Amino acid sequence: MAKTKVVVVDDSVLVRSILTEIINRQQDMECIGAAADPLVAREMIRNLNPDVITLDVEMPRMDGLDFLSRLMRLRPMPVVMVSTLTERGAEVTLKALELGAIDFVAKPKIGVADGIRQLAQDITDKIRIASKAHIRRAPAAPAPGAPAAAPVKAVTMASLGRASTEKIIFIGASTGGTEATKDVLINLPADSPAVVITQHMPPGFTKSYAARLDSLCKIRVKEAQDGERILPGHGYIAPGGLHLTVERSGANYIARVQDGEPINRHKPSVEALFLSAAKLVGPNAIGIMLTGMGADGARAMKVMKDAGAYNYCQDEASCVVFGMPREAIAAGAADEVLPLNQIAAKVLERLRATSGLSLNRV
Repeated sequence: MAKTKVVVVDDSVLVRSILTEIINRQQDMECIGAAADPLVAREMIRNLNPDVITLDVEMPRMDGLDFLSRLMRLRPMPVVMVSTLTERGAEVTLKALELGAIDFVAKPKIGVADGIRQLAQDITDKIRIASKAHIRRAPAAPAPGAPAAAPVKAVTMASLGRASTEKIIFIGASTGGTEATKDVLINLPADSPAVVITQHMPPGFTKSYAARLDSLCKIRVKEAQDGERILPGHGYIAPGGLHLTVERSGANYIARVQDGEPINRHKPSVEALFLSAAKLVGPNAIGIMLTGMGADGARAMKVMKDAGAYNYCQDEASCVVFGMPREAIAAGAADEVLPLNQIAAKVLERLRATSGLSLNRV
């Protein structure tokens, strides 16, 4: 079996050495080069033709994001970002995912050597996933003086009435999911039903992710807080390292954010969220399974369907990794399998039909 060829790009001699050691211990991968900056990396990529690169966020001679942007335009390939657990690191990492990086590893700010060694399993798992991921070429920048593309008219609803307050949308996602979830949320109107989201993400990143979505979407998006009421027109993201579920409090739904053991190796886990949706929301739940590796949430999504929920799964062609949707489909959990760019519209159509109200174009 051919080994996955990896080039490591990091300005730290220590980090390059540790990552090289971790990669070369695996039977199915090999570090074929290690570069101290993007300019050296550019030549290595050209000469060695790696399958995956790991890329430090903050680099000398050329910013890591600038390098990634050029790489994804000119020679798209799987990239796993190496980020720092800081607010700045989180913001840069989210931008890297937007530019086309497959995933990221969060290294500690202090105790880097021991921290990276403890993350060896996570690092090599993400390299394996990246090597099989669907890569998208970054769009070319428009030429100077070129006319801007005509804006797409948004579809919204003047009012969803009871459907807005009774229904709750539940989203599960992993690898590739930060951008996929964004693509769904930005197409929901301000009076959308509440959206509750579990995206596999470590502590320290979900707050920045929620703030980024909040700046882009018509609905308000925030990191979920334990005990808060779940309201229409709002999105709630599971905090990294904690499980998010829903509970009833009288006539209202509330968010329950709790620590606990990982489920399907994940914390937060889609399984935990979707099981609570099945138990407490039942036929008023809408489930969406987006791109991601593994099977987290697949069984629970079938329980949701059996409880009367209506479920959508992202199709293989539009997934970065067709793992979680594939497993949900195989479990019989999907009512519809759709390209990513059709999911929000189909959800709105179903809500319109449920409420008996018409769509208004603005």
